[in-house]
Amino acid sequence: MSAHADIAVETRPDHVAVVEIRRPPHNYFDLPLVTALADAYDELAAGGDARAVVLAAAGRHFCVGADLGGASSAEPVTVQGAPALYEEAIRLFAAPLPVVAAVQGTAIGGGLGLALSTDFRIATPGTRFVANFARLGVHQGFGITVTLPAVVGRQKALDLLYTGRRVTGEEACAIGLADRLVPDDELRAQAVAFAGSIAAAAPLAVRSIRATMWAELIGQIRAATEREASEQAILRATADFAEGVRATAERREPHFTGR
Repeated sequence: MSAHADIAVETRPDHVAVVEIRRPPHNYFDLPLVTALADAYDELAAGGDARAVVLAAAGRHFCVGADLGGASSAEPVTVQGAPALYEEAIRLFAAPLPVVAAVQGTAIGGGLGLALSTDFRIATPGTRFVANFARLGVHQGFGITVTLPAVVGRQKALDLLYTGRRVTGEEACAIGLADRLVPDDELRAQAVAFAGSIAAAAPLAVRSIRATMWAELIGQIRAATEREASEQAILRATADFAEGVRATAERREPHFTGR
């Protein structure tokens, strides 16, 4: 398995592999991290023993998205870097093995996009899903244009994207954004057990079914990420985006001017 400082891979005897992001407490992503995740998925599939993957994260949060301020060890995701990042993200969607996300804490912004790259999301009462892009003054990315309405429907997706509001674990299960709601202290174990139920099925059939079920979406995601990157480039140059980032860093309500 390829080594990467910010992920760990555990292979289990039940044909389940756990891929853990290790950038606590926020688990910011960047191009190297998404590339490492895609590489890990591909190598697990090529190895032949793993039949299902659990995507997990160390620390308080699943993933809070990109480090827009550049204050963490993760590289800020820049306008120039977005197309390359999304190319690697498409590899996650096209992974041969089914993936179950164990989502603790917050999956926000691009972190929500990462959660939506998986087949299933397991949440707890303390989990929060947030499509906060409009609250930052920027366009959504990571293929959320396609994946969010695919799981919750167009109208609910518009609600979440326009308002940027937080969705609790309970609401996420009610609207289909999460597939299971489990106690906080059972999250990892329940995600592994669910992945194990997938791994118990015929592995060649499961791979074939996944490829078919994602094929059309992947084409849509590729087209969507091109537009997402273009719109992000425009909006990141606005005063509203600068205000959104400042307000988030200062933990206050943003004051947008439409400029």
